[in-house]
Amino acid sequence: MSVSYPSVTVMMPVRNEQHHLTQAVESVLAQNYPGQLEMILAIAPSSDETQSVAKELSARHSGIKLIENPKGLTTSGLNLSLDQAAGEVIVRVDAHSALGENYISRAVEILRETSSVLVGGIMSAQGKSPLQNAVAFGYRSRLGLGGGRYHIGGEAGEAESAYLGVFDAKALKEVGGYDEKIIRGEDWDLAQRLKARGGKVWFSPELVVNYWPRSNIKALAWQFYSTGVWRGDLTRRAPTKASVRYFVPPVALLSLMALVLLSALGTVSKTAMIIPVALYLLLLSFAAGTARGLQIADRLAVFIALPVMHLSWASGFLVGLVFGARKTIDSGDKK
Repeated sequence: MSVSYPSVTVMMPVRNEQHHLTQAVESVLAQNYPGQLEMILAIAPSSDETQSVAKELSARHSGIKLIENPKGLTTSGLNLSLDQAAGEVIVRVDAHSALGENYISRAVEILRETSSVLVGGIMSAQGKSPLQNAVAFGYRSRLGLGGGRYHIGGEAGEAESAYLGVFDAKALKEVGGYDEKIIRGEDWDLAQRLKARGGKVWFSPELVVNYWPRSNIKALAWQFYSTGVWRGDLTRRAPTKASVRYFVPPVALLSLMALVLLSALGTVSKTAMIIPVALYLLLLSFAAGTARGLQIADRLAVFIALPVMHLSWASGFLVGLVFGARKTIDSGDKK
């Protein structure tokens, strides 16, 4: 008895990704999926050579289609791609990532086996420099991003959301695709809308996507600030659905700010301000010192990367929670 394989459309929004795009595309082309597969690259206005790299890839591979994304948003690029997608299954891929071996084949199988409308797996953060290695460690560490399943792994099962995602195309189109008013956290919002219509969202540790974090401090800070802003905005809209771990960095930041103010007013001693900072540095020292696979330079970079991640995200969360996100956007490594 022959096995039928649903057609697949891979959607990849691209902006300022000249250094990563080829690797991301080649990871898709290297998949062993036996069914029909097309790839759509939604190219946003970029300040580097992304457009040229995309055109070269399209010229070499007939299965790649290029479309323009004039708004420049990730969500608008995904929706424009969805409008032209012919596949029965939609695979979202980030240009800063590379799919693991057999990712698409196994994701399609899991989609069917679990009767889900969305499946996702692990974001396996990787580095090519001490800073990137330190940031990647932050992604994988409970001290860094709090230990979500799609960062550190866990048992397969129903999930709140999914990293990137492999979708049933019909279900995705029925909910209207991505909400373009939500610039960050759009994946979480989409998962909630799919679940509200009775769809199942599934996590599987078998699905691994390699991801390369921001490569400089300024880009990293802005990425985490903008992510924090939108998480704060989403928490403001749906406070009952917010995880407790979202509040840890902003509460810590507010506590530190209060201690600084009280110390300046002479209400508390300077020692009271120094103690939490010393404890934080002690935690960083323990985490960096016990982490596996890090070189000395990587361990030292942890003392830069994690505070930047924590402070940027915390301040962004507070801004988003109080004022809303407005038009805060992350433009990639060029920021």
